[in-house]
Amino acid sequence: MNCQELQEMFELYALGVLEPAEKAEIDAHLARGCENCQGSLANALALNAGVFSFVPEMSPPRRLKRRLLSSVGVHYPSWAWVWAFSAACLLLIALWLGGQERQRTAQLADARRALLDVNGERDRLTQALQFLSDPQTVPASFGRGQTTPPRGYVFLHPQMGVLLIASNLPPAGEGKTYEMWVIPKGGAPRPAGLFQSDGMRALYILNGPVDVSMIGTVAVTREPAAGSATPTIPILIAAPVGT
Repeated sequence: MNCQELQEMFELYALGVLEPAEKAEIDAHLARGCENCQGSLANALALNAGVFSFVPEMSPPRRLKRRLLSSVGVHYPSWAWVWAFSAACLLLIALWLGGQERQRTAQLADARRALLDVNGERDRLTQALQFLSDPQTVPASFGRGQTTPPRGYVFLHPQMGVLLIASNLPPAGEGKTYEMWVIPKGGAPRPAGLFQSDGMRALYILNGPVDVSMIGTVAVTREPAAGSATPTIPILIAAPVGT
């Protein structure tokens, strides 16, 4: 082929899609140093590069490669079951770890509540000892000489308040609570706080200050869980002060 006939083939030559015989003929022609055809090849290479620059770069999907290889007889073993098994294992591990974390959180919460209960009991006992050891404390008893419970003491202190210690006081019952009342001399009962009993003893402290000289009686009644504005009869505990 002459130079004119080769002009139409340089683009295909640059793309590398010519038949082997055609490519060999152009290689031989270019090897002879034809400047005209060398220039035509350079133009073809530049044209192809320009065209390719307008084509967005894309990554073919992996399944396309698999299909192309399968079409020529190349087969890969399927790993789908491995990935599915691994995912199931990871899910089970995540569920197990979540259960362990919830259990640990619940145990920590229980321990924290128990510690708060212990600290609260310790603080109350420490405060009760302060009542008993202070010379300003005024004692009053209830239930003495009676065959039925409850029995115990009330201690009043001008700065610390009122301490109630009762034994043989049964639990208040579901939806019920005990309420302490401070009854002034010649006055109406005043609510002084709610507390519960464990069935053996009850210890309750109304933090002061209080005017001990004006208090005539400290009483306890069983009330609804939210407490009452006035005492509910019968009065279970009545400790006269100063008698």
